[in-house]
Amino acid sequence: MAGAGAWGFVAQNGGSQIAAKPEALAQAKAGLVLGTARLLKGGRKNLYFTYRMQAAAALFASGKVKYLIVSGNQADGGRAAGGYDEPADMRDALVALGVPAARIYRDSFGFRTLDSVLRAKSIFGQERVILVSQRFHLERALYLAQAHGLQFQGFAARDVPRRWGARVMAREIGARVRAVLDVLTDTTAQAGGKAIVLGVDPPN
Repeated sequence: MAGAGAWGFVAQNGGSQIAAKPEALAQAKAGLVLGTARLLKGGRKNLYFTYRMQAAAALFASGKVKYLIVSGNQADGGRAAGGYDEPADMRDALVALGVPAARIYRDSFGFRTLDSVLRAKSIFGQERVILVSQRFHLERALYLAQAHGLQFQGFAARDVPRRWGARVMAREIGARVRAVLDVLTDTTAQAGGKAIVLGVDPPN
């Protein structure tokens, strides 16, 4: 599918359950915060990360969710080995914003958005969650969720200025083509693991 076609198809099929305010959302047990790097190359702050964490903290403070699952990639041995660790960075940022650590669960196998979405059900047992990311990302994540029979909603984080996000939006075209292909080929999550019960099993 061509990029323009995939963009419109994903937006049409995944954009109807996105809210800009928590009060517009139905209650869910958990929010699923989709991962991104805390810093850009050169050490600058990543505004996608900053705004996404602010939105997740606001969602938790609103009482719409009881727990947050932070799902992202971990590389080069994770933080313990001096490597890249999106879930740990997200957890720390959320704690700094007032979310209790005991309410945050990390998923270090969110290699792609598809993995994060599917593992919310297969590992954390959630068929209804509130996704947190920027709107363009939510459209793709919700499209994937709906294609797998999951009743997810989206809470849109503040977007970044156009001059900051041009490269990200360019990459999103390819990501949407791949998302459609993933659905057509019934692609599954790359990693499995032991089931985790929110509120019973301790946060990792």
